[in-house]
Amino acid sequence: MQTPWEYRYAHRMQNMKSSVIRELLKLTEQPDIISFGGGLPAPEVFPLKQFQEACNYVLENFGPQSLQYSTTEGYRPLREMIARHTARYSVEVTADNILITSGSQQALDFIGRLFLNRGDYIVVESPTYLGALQAWNSYGAQYIPVRADEDGMVVDELEAALRIGPKFIYVLPNFQNPSGSTLSLERRKKLVELADKYGVPIVEDDPYGQLRYEGEHIPSVVSLDSEYRGPNGGHYSGNVIYLSTFSKLLAPGLRLAWVIAPPEVIRKLVMTKQAADLHTASFNQYVAYEVAKGGFLDEHVKTIRATYKERRDVMIEMMEEVFPAGMRWSHPKGGMFLWGIMPNEMDAAEVLKRAVEKKVAFVPGEAFHATGGGKNTMRLNFSYSSPDTIREGIARLGETLKELMVERV
Repeated sequence: MQTPWEYRYAHRMQNMKSSVIRELLKLTEQPDIISFGGGLPAPEVFPLKQFQEACNYVLENFGPQSLQYSTTEGYRPLREMIARHTARYSVEVTADNILITSGSQQALDFIGRLFLNRGDYIVVESPTYLGALQAWNSYGAQYIPVRADEDGMVVDELEAALRIGPKFIYVLPNFQNPSGSTLSLERRKKLVELADKYGVPIVEDDPYGQLRYEGEHIPSVVSLDSEYRGPNGGHYSGNVIYLSTFSKLLAPGLRLAWVIAPPEVIRKLVMTKQAADLHTASFNQYVAYEVAKGGFLDEHVKTIRATYKERRDVMIEMMEEVFPAGMRWSHPKGGMFLWGIMPNEMDAAEVLKRAVEKKVAFVPGEAFHATGGGKNTMRLNFSYSSPDTIREGIARLGETLKELMVERV
């Protein structure tokens, strides 16, 4: 039954849908459900002691400032720390290249608000991050999906998409959400060259880049773009907008992320943020800076990597043991997710219904495909659950898959 409110919403609301993942997270509130659905970091690795000490230090030494309104760009010592860290990876930036946002999701929304007119095209990997699609659907975006494999976006197929004239290319090059794939160095270089050739910016979303626990580090797209263009006098002014976050390194509850972009883009994003929320929470920025400074973050990341590697290994071992023939899955070298692929005729949404009956959940992969497809795929998160919980959950999921495959015969 329609109510009078149905006639009052803005047209953009017609393109907005509730997140499949957010709805699945409600399942985690049920203690008997084992959920591989959310993209949750392991709470065991949150540095509680360091946060407690930092909160006390900030209140004792910067109490009034940390609780006051602040600049839209963000706490300058925090931005300078990010700039120093970025310089380690051969990207010359200053604090003027950086904006602190209330999580990467806000940054994605601001990018949509800044660049997109209704009907504009965006090139995305297929599959791609659901949160980005949600952010840009409200601005009337259309998508040009480019196939991805275990080495990320198949850049050889990108040029045809660029001829359509998209506003930008969106990539998650490291341990992609949802697939866990990593864009190879060769493809990254070709991506930079093609984007420059066609005058199309790149939005590089990199929440997991420091969570590598296998293989060698691959330079970021923004660093390759900087190298491609040569010296810039300390102010990055290239073709990439880079996003990263403290959600996976410290704690997601902080809602702290950052954007690196040419200063002129940062100025426009600052205006966008002023209209949205004035600035990111001051106290959170002060605390994050105190926790992260002095080399703590470098040591803490080692703990996160070891924890997630163990959990990934346990999940893969269990899948090899209990999943039926015909199932395939990715082998991510970092990050938080595995990508499962069922036989083509199977529907992950139907599998999920049966799996929930066995008290285990995952995210069906169709939601991550911008223009449809992927019904036979699933995303599994391994970072949140303990090894024993992973073993039990995968055993339940394996039993579900075997039952459904037998019924198909």
